[in-house]
Amino acid sequence: MIELITKIKNEKVLENAVKRYKELGIILPTFEQQRNPDLIPEKIKESLKNIGLWDLNPLNLFRITWKNDPVEKGGLFGEVNHIELPSSLTGVKARIVLLVGKWFPTGAHKVGAAYGCLAPQITTGGFDPLHHKAVWPSTGNYCRGGAYVSKLMNTESVAILPEEMSRERFDWLKDYIGSEVIATPGCESNVKEIYDKVWEIRKTREECVTFNQFDEFGNAAWHYNTTGPAMQEIYDKLKTENSSFSAFVSATGSAGTIASGDFLRTIHPLIKVVASEALQCPTLYNNGFGGHRIEGIGDKHVPWIHNSKNTNVVTAIDDEETMRLLRLFNEPEGHKLLIESGVPADVVKNLPLLGISSISNLLSAIKAAKYYEMTEDDFIFTIATDSADMYQSRLVELTDERGKYSEIQAAKDFDSCLISQKIDYLQELTFNDQKRIHNLKYYTWIEQQAKELEDLNQLWSDRKVWPNLFNQVNRWDELIKEFNQRTGLLKNL
Repeated sequence: MIELITKIKNEKVLENAVKRYKELGIILPTFEQQRNPDLIPEKIKESLKNIGLWDLNPLNLFRITWKNDPVEKGGLFGEVNHIELPSSLTGVKARIVLLVGKWFPTGAHKVGAAYGCLAPQITTGGFDPLHHKAVWPSTGNYCRGGAYVSKLMNTESVAILPEEMSRERFDWLKDYIGSEVIATPGCESNVKEIYDKVWEIRKTREECVTFNQFDEFGNAAWHYNTTGPAMQEIYDKLKTENSSFSAFVSATGSAGTIASGDFLRTIHPLIKVVASEALQCPTLYNNGFGGHRIEGIGDKHVPWIHNSKNTNVVTAIDDEETMRLLRLFNEPEGHKLLIESGVPADVVKNLPLLGISSISNLLSAIKAAKYYEMTEDDFIFTIATDSADMYQSRLVELTDERGKYSEIQAAKDFDSCLISQKIDYLQELTFNDQKRIHNLKYYTWIEQQAKELEDLNQLWSDRKVWPNLFNQVNRWDELIKEFNQRTGLLKNL
């Protein structure tokens, strides 16, 4: 049976962590505080005014939230960071809203997933900061988030990611964090190669503890309890009398973010949860394989933590369209064309907030809007995981490869990739389709990763298992409060 993280595992290890964190002044935020920063103690907020968003200061654990002020330094908290893209850009009547990940530490929301995995182990004695190293296998942003959270929580990290990921990721991990970095063969779709390296580390390095985002329920639980409520909060502010929260779109990736759909369905039972992936590697769409350029959405398998019963639609996005739109959204000629075409200048100014996977999510949202013939009363929410800041080297490569970007090319890209976007490569899932996707887990998780068949069957048939896994966060907050009480740091603020 799948076990929950609810009990103390090793009191001696827990005491080591308490002692170390007391010495270093490390206070752990609750998940409730990350969801609602109004609950953060005023003295911590006051200190944060002098700390940069990306600074390696433990108090930045309290900035793992969608509600950071959108500034690099000196900001505190406000409303959920989001942008709404108008029909003049999207070509559809539906109101498409993206939560913006740029204003998390590290520039991507994956720090939340990493904290959701590490904090429960620290507070139950499952991880010893005096001895263990945290291994973060990833296709990009998660290992960055993990290495950052590790640094703030005073433990060493090992980041594993494919060698073809953007140069910015490798440079930051090595030069700023000082993490050990392991590059595995291939691109973002080569997840098995990452798993192979993890198995090697498990056999040879007893000090290493792996936090695999693809099977760590802390990843999904963080999004269920933080990202889902953030979208609902913005919807409540934007909706009108006739509005409907009609769809939520997320790249499958590690299946952490898509768990927000499980939360949203508790409020909006008829919502369509749309899984987005690359056409060049259509794992859910067509049991396919391949390589692609939509960085950070590793595939060729179904993550252990993906609740496929809660997925209604799969879309496959051509990575060529994401690269063309990356240029349109970031090059001066692209901005000029969009403004001349009637897209408001303030919207155009914010388009660099969308990284490559964010653009893929947007295209999936447009496909869903067209397929379901949505109107201005329909809201579609999706995620801008990171921003174009992470892909400046890709823009340089595209210029070297294709030449200087022109307004003529911008006009072509705007029309073919956005306004004329089609509803091809979209599949509405039946019950049997959902079960087919779930069954694909067998080949990765039972045959390769030594999971138990009983657990695989439980994830499909036990109706209580997913709510229990997501709602562990209530117990984790109790454990965090007990941990902080033992260090005495909050009391002495």
